[in-house]
Amino acid sequence: MSIKIEHVSYSYGQGTAYEKKALDDISLEIPQGQFVGIIGHTGSGKSTLIQHLNGLMRASSGKIYFHGEDIYREGYDMRALRSKVGLVFQYPEHQLFEVDVFSDVCFGPRNLGLPPEEVEARAREALDQVGLGEPYYKKSPFELSGGQKRRAAIAGILAMHPEVLILDEPTAGLDPRGRDEILDQVAALQKERGMTVLLVSHSMEDVARYVERIVVMDDGRIRFDGTPKKVFAHYRELEEIGLGAPQTVYVLRGLAEKGFPVNTEATTVEEARDAILEALGRRNVC
Repeated sequence: MSIKIEHVSYSYGQGTAYEKKALDDISLEIPQGQFVGIIGHTGSGKSTLIQHLNGLMRASSGKIYFHGEDIYREGYDMRALRSKVGLVFQYPEHQLFEVDVFSDVCFGPRNLGLPPEEVEARAREALDQVGLGEPYYKKSPFELSGGQKRRAAIAGILAMHPEVLILDEPTAGLDPRGRDEILDQVAALQKERGMTVLLVSHSMEDVARYVERIVVMDDGRIRFDGTPKKVFAHYRELEEIGLGAPQTVYVLRGLAEKGFPVNTEATTVEEARDAILEALGRRNVC
């Protein structure tokens, strides 16, 4: 087991007149190597939740375990936790601050006290994994495009060799090509390294395409938790809380309502294409 959350609650401004509960009795288990999408409307608690997972925020009540160890026990090494549970914030280019890309990626592993040779080897490996080769090493982070800045920020986390990678809206503001490049690389890394990946996203298409499990947050609670097919089957309830489903779900449901014998469980474009072609084949046979 990678991460276990037991009855976690958190309130902003606790004990004041402005107290607001952001997490309300959350319990969740995330196995090692799973690719999980976390979705919810603005203010649902998803960003607050992920900042608890590497100790940036401390729960008002409840327990969080990483590999069976209580991260709130006295003497627990939070620094070691943050090297194992890497968090890339929304607009991660704001995390870039060194004079050049290579120095920026070296910053994390250097702070782990690793020898210089190991630090540089990790930086090269991480930059290669996100598609930023040697020509980018000495560039200022501020010379990079939006997508390249995201890759550099992710490389800075990967160089720490995390077991868990948490991405908070990593494709916000990117064009479709940049978005696909970032998420394709994350998906490849997840398979290659066997990392646990948590993807916070507003894009139903992205989570349908990449993740194996979706956790839906609503008003500080978990509303749904399951495979994309199971979660998006509740598309009407998702609409009620300001979300929805991928466009493919609506297209297939619309066809089915018109009497077209199509499988409505498909969530990705590829699955929808196959479902429609299969239905056309059955209709032609008839």
